[in-house]
Amino acid sequence: MEILIKGAQLILSLSILVVLHELGHFIPARLFGTRVEKFYLFFDPWFSLWKKNWKGTEFGIGWIPFGGYVKISGMIDESMDKAQLAKPAEPWEFRSKPAWQRLIIMVGGVTVNLLLGMAIYIGILWAWGRDHLPLESVVYGVHPSQVMKAQGVQDGDRILAIDGRTPKTLEEVTKAILIDEARTLTVERNGTRQDIVLSPAVHDSILASGEKQLFAVRLPFYIAAMEPGLPAAGSALQVGDRLLAVNAEPTLYFEDFRRAVGTHKGEAVELTALRGADTVRVPLTISDEGVIGARPMGLDSLIARGHAFRFEHESYNFITAVPAGISYGVETLGGYVRSLKLLFSRSGASQIGGFGAIGGLFSPTWDWQVFWNMTAFLSIILAFMNILPIPALDGGHVVFLLYEMVTGRPPNQRVLEVAQMIGMFLLLGLLLYANGNDLFKALVN
Repeated sequence: MEILIKGAQLILSLSILVVLHELGHFIPARLFGTRVEKFYLFFDPWFSLWKKNWKGTEFGIGWIPFGGYVKISGMIDESMDKAQLAKPAEPWEFRSKPAWQRLIIMVGGVTVNLLLGMAIYIGILWAWGRDHLPLESVVYGVHPSQVMKAQGVQDGDRILAIDGRTPKTLEEVTKAILIDEARTLTVERNGTRQDIVLSPAVHDSILASGEKQLFAVRLPFYIAAMEPGLPAAGSALQVGDRLLAVNAEPTLYFEDFRRAVGTHKGEAVELTALRGADTVRVPLTISDEGVIGARPMGLDSLIARGHAFRFEHESYNFITAVPAGISYGVETLGGYVRSLKLLFSRSGASQIGGFGAIGGLFSPTWDWQVFWNMTAFLSIILAFMNILPIPALDGGHVVFLLYEMVTGRPPNQRVLEVAQMIGMFLLLGLLLYANGNDLFKALVN
């Protein structure tokens, strides 16, 4: 069911982005009197699920549920319609229009995606605001990932600064290390402030490990619920118990407990729990998978129990959401562009993912805030990727148009055709590689 929910969100998100992107080409094309032969959501080799002709354009839905396209008369595109291009240019064709009009048509999709991403961020801030857990509220410190442990970070360290700057959240710390190459981490350990100098190639280690989170908030483990059919539900444990130890080994925090039970797969153990003011001991047998089936309480429940975590909520009205949403979009785009350098390494290339990886970013339950946040992110990324000067992408067409505008003469048609074929070959190779990575990871894991 989780896969279906994520898949449905991915298809809906991409459908919105593709339709609006293609509208960004379609509307200026029609305004400039250019004929648009087809407007399709999804791809339609051999047949389409639905189609209808309206005002000279065939609108339709293909059967391959990713992507989409518009076919503009007199334009060298993925259709490679050489028969049409071999005929004399007609006044309604793309190639007959002034270069400045063709340029507007080509950048229309990218412009729509960029503005759409910012508009969605504005709507998210207006509707939900923004919550974050400030670093000073990470009161019990962090659980570092294995790579961060190897760098010298310890359980319970409280992060104070990164390269002398005071970040607001753990996410900012991760971004500074991975993208901005910050290498001096200042922590408080047992009441003492100290600097940890990370290795210059720590980003390679992070990418090679596949770790998605460098630092987890250290949380006391109170039981919120128990899964039927698993060991906890059949034991004397109760909702609200705080788990303190496994076989007398202290496990005051959730990650400590998770690691401890993982070393006792299939074994009988004695758990120590705090129930109100009483300490109770509960025998049970850990499952063969190394879990007991008890779900931990989240931050909201821990705050209600008196723990000193404190969320900060930023509320926005429409007027204040506009500049904040635009700033958020620009920041997202900048962070993504800076992160691209990570791909130019063996570890980075292995992390390239396809539709499976993108779908995995959505929530396992239908959460509209998460859905729109992911859609805004993908919209901005789609805008940037499409404007890259690669043949077959919008940016490739823009390069040739700029050449024509500067030199006053159009590029040779054969050159355009060859460039289009090379671009399509490169994109197909990248698509196969990215989705092959997804398949390989699924089989290995």
